[in-house]
Amino acid sequence: MHHICMIVPDPLVHGGIAAVTSGYYGSRLEKDFRITYVESYCDGSKSDKMKKALKAYRQFREILRKDPPELVHIHSSFGPSFYRKLPFIEMAAKHGIPVINHIHGSAFAEFYENAPEVKKKLVRSVYGRCSRMIVLTDHWKEVLSVTFPKERIDVVPNYSVVHPEVMEEEQRRLRQKNREILYLGVLTEGKGMREMPEIIRQVTEQVPEATFVLGGVGDRRLVTEGLSDSICRNNVRFPGWVRGAEKEELLAQSMIFLLPSHMEAMPMSLLEAMGYGLPMVTTNVGGIPNLVGDGPQAQLADAGDSGQMAKALIRLLTNETAWKEASRASLQRAESEYGFEKHLDRIETVYRKVLGE
Repeated sequence: MHHICMIVPDPLVHGGIAAVTSGYYGSRLEKDFRITYVESYCDGSKSDKMKKALKAYRQFREILRKDPPELVHIHSSFGPSFYRKLPFIEMAAKHGIPVINHIHGSAFAEFYENAPEVKKKLVRSVYGRCSRMIVLTDHWKEVLSVTFPKERIDVVPNYSVVHPEVMEEEQRRLRQKNREILYLGVLTEGKGMREMPEIIRQVTEQVPEATFVLGGVGDRRLVTEGLSDSICRNNVRFPGWVRGAEKEELLAQSMIFLLPSHMEAMPMSLLEAMGYGLPMVTTNVGGIPNLVGDGPQAQLADAGDSGQMAKALIRLLTNETAWKEASRASLQRAESEYGFEKHLDRIETVYRKVLGE
């Protein structure tokens, strides 16, 4: 059985990469290949992150010495993630072990396009030590091709776990009764939280019973700035960062998923929402339009346009026929395009390309 070493974040990390890689534990991937995980990143202080990284470098060196893998699969992004993963790429290259660099990030302009030439040269040099790249969409294949040969870039979309039980009549009635609009992610300006107060204000004016549930960590003041105490008390809820059964419950009971981001590659939160048949109101940035497709399942707005997003939310909250159609289309897209087994098939195909099978 082929031995693969996979460089991943701690499964408890807040973020999309961990949401993807945590699904590999115990999956069919471990039956078809011998997978050794090296967890190189954690949440916490700079000291905590440094200790985690140093421990991972030591662990990886020991693996290379005692039980070298035939392939290293690195999950990375841009910015600090690039520099954290650089030592793994260098060590693997020195041992002649092929590397698959699985890119999850979206901030390519800041990372490369607008960078000084010396940094661009470093990026091309490091990426040049990789055997193949994995990106999430065709759009990102085009983008990354300025740093890496296009013929060695594979597109592997993230996955959705499908829950058809949410379409049962009792569950649909519960969702419509709840009138909950769900957001999952960090609470930052880049995720559209600066627009959130105006969205909330406009929606609650038309649908007073609507509740915005923001499951995440960050600056809550961005969400509540300028809102009345009454709206903050009755129409906004902050459960904190949610995972496991708590997250599943929120996805199952909510009526609409809202993601007002200014920049995304292929957000796992939208894939999770689709798996629960949630209509999506989101923005036409990065890989989102390609991910959600052209249909009733998703209403796309310009990033920063609170009015567009509020109008789409109000329509879904008040038009039962439109909401049902969007819900069915969302689940259908998850089933047809983003099943977990299809995702694993694509990962294993890339492995076999590199292994020469």
